[in-house]
Amino acid sequence: MRFLLRADPGEPAADQGAILLDWFATDRSRSTVQYDKPERPFLAGLSPSPIAMDLLRLGGAVFCVDKIARREDAPDSWTRDLDLTLPVSDPHRWREVTPLLHETLGFLSGDHWSVSFTASQETREPAVPPPDTGEVVALFSGGLDSLAGAIELLESGERIVLIGHHDSSLTDHTQTELFGRLAGAYPPERVTQRRLLLRPAAANAQQARPLPDRPPEITTRTRSLLFLSAGVAVADALGTRTPLYVPENGFIGVNVPLTAARVGSLSTRTTHPFFIQRVAALLSALGLEHPLMNPFRLATKGELLERSIRPDLLRALATVTVSCSHPEAARWHHGRQGNCGYCYPCLVRRASLHRVGLDDAGEYDRDALTDVPLLTRTDRKSGRDLRALLARLGQPARVTDVLRNGRIPDGETRAFFDVYRRGREELRAWLTNGGSPHIRARVG
Repeated sequence: MRFLLRADPGEPAADQGAILLDWFATDRSRSTVQYDKPERPFLAGLSPSPIAMDLLRLGGAVFCVDKIARREDAPDSWTRDLDLTLPVSDPHRWREVTPLLHETLGFLSGDHWSVSFTASQETREPAVPPPDTGEVVALFSGGLDSLAGAIELLESGERIVLIGHHDSSLTDHTQTELFGRLAGAYPPERVTQRRLLLRPAAANAQQARPLPDRPPEITTRTRSLLFLSAGVAVADALGTRTPLYVPENGFIGVNVPLTAARVGSLSTRTTHPFFIQRVAALLSALGLEHPLMNPFRLATKGELLERSIRPDLLRALATVTVSCSHPEAARWHHGRQGNCGYCYPCLVRRASLHRVGLDDAGEYDRDALTDVPLLTRTDRKSGRDLRALLARLGQPARVTDVLRNGRIPDGETRAFFDVYRRGREELRAWLTNGGSPHIRARVG
């Protein structure tokens, strides 16, 4: 599938076979990329460098392509051929990093990407080096890890800007509520928030070529690139070397596939060490000197909760967080939206909270520890992750396991294996201590 991003209504759209990603800042009604809310501009008062704005556009375009192109249409019902053209401020510089970009995108989503660049027609003010405001930027998804990361930074004395992205009202509400609670616990000048709305827009008659009228792809893998590029854009406007914090536990980072059928791109790689290394290399090659920092990269989820120096605040806010793969699925049966309780991230979440004495089955739509049909009804997808997890725990942990979802750079295979081994034990302890007889009988 071919996609063409346009940032100006006057840009040509000669390729009649391309899907137009129209991203018009001054003509939202004609855009096929929904960006921002008029009353809440993401970059209000900020001026990132042109190359940082290019990166944000790239991240947004890749995310929209990933949502629009259905995997079921691919020859193997998974691997897509995706061709994207977009205008940038310096095509020559972007063409120099194209091989690295293709490698990064291919690893992240498991598709074949071809990205090309044209000269932007936008008129931009000459770049002025931003002042160093003394702030740091941190991604803030609304999950447990990002909450723990924000608390750790605030307790260390940092002034932080929290970056959120949402394409649903539930995620927006979660990030907003968590920020409000954090802002009430610290001086207001210490923590601010910027929330980005970005997703494919609904079709309307004013668009040059409305997007295909079909449900979006649900296996989106590229949100992390958009999230990172949004964080870099804000960091770049605050200072040329402002760091970007990406709080995520290392167990989920390596994300060892639960079954042989989930190897490679079938397991997400949102904060995989190799992906983060490739993004860091891309930033460096583009001249964007913003370190990517993850204080939890060698910790399990339970360990990062256990080491919090504000356990009182973490306990008070943990119930607000959402760490679910499909937080709105319960609406189809009028159940509790938020954390479903049976997807793999929810299982890891519950095991981590069990480690610090905070696990509460009542916060989930379904209780994986006692809901026997999740285990016995093999015809239902809802129990698939639980069954796969039990099977994986029945097998010994091997160093090669952490290489199944991608190679580990910088000689850190053993370190990430230790994280993986400890994460397994967190899960095993939770399942053994609270599981039904059906569960305990199958824990390895």
